[in-house]
Amino acid sequence: MNWLSIFIYDTTWSFAAEIAIRTVIMFSLVILFLRFTGKRGVRQLTIFELTIILSLGSIAGDPMFTEDLPVIQAVLIMSIVLLLYRLCTWLASKHKAFELLLEGKPTYIVENGLLVLEDVKKGRMSHDEFFTEMRKQGIRHLGQVHMGLLETDGEFSVLLFPDDETQYGLPVFPKEFQPAQFIEFGHRYACMHCGYVDRISDLNSPCKRCHHNTVGWARALNNKIVN
Repeated sequence: MNWLSIFIYDTTWSFAAEIAIRTVIMFSLVILFLRFTGKRGVRQLTIFELTIILSLGSIAGDPMFTEDLPVIQAVLIMSIVLLLYRLCTWLASKHKAFELLLEGKPTYIVENGLLVLEDVKKGRMSHDEFFTEMRKQGIRHLGQVHMGLLETDGEFSVLLFPDDETQYGLPVFPKEFQPAQFIEFGHRYACMHCGYVDRISDLNSPCKRCHHNTVGWARALNNKIVN
């Protein structure tokens, strides 16, 4: 194996210097491009913005080391992409239907302490991913959550119940999100599939809301949010 060929091949000192200059130019152009797209371009990315960034990476990367690809071509392509970005954002601000087509719409994950199963499937979000987002915001169980939305940029927004309206709900921490082994009299249990809370007499009872009887029931909590 020729290690010299793998790492150096036909690279000359003059071409190495040219690569350095090209890299500085393209790096500066990328920063300038993102500056022109506005602050939205550096937040959590929507699908549309991610497409722009991926395109930008391809446009900017090749001229850094491809000898027969002049920088001016990359500048031209980046300018066109920037104009397309501006056009799409303008159309999205003027036409709601175009905005929905471009970026989608927020997905309800929780309503009144219960999982919105249809939208959970639509958002392709697993229980683990959802519960992780809940735990990051200091939430212990779904009974604390009035509404939870998965935003178009992938962020999770939560509206909590006031303390005096906190309900019994499905726990979201791993040690508490476990199937109950026996029924304790006077306690409420939450369906581990949809979050429905009920007083049950049999752990094999099907959930009245989602009709599952194989996932299990976890002991429901009604703790208030700890500030």
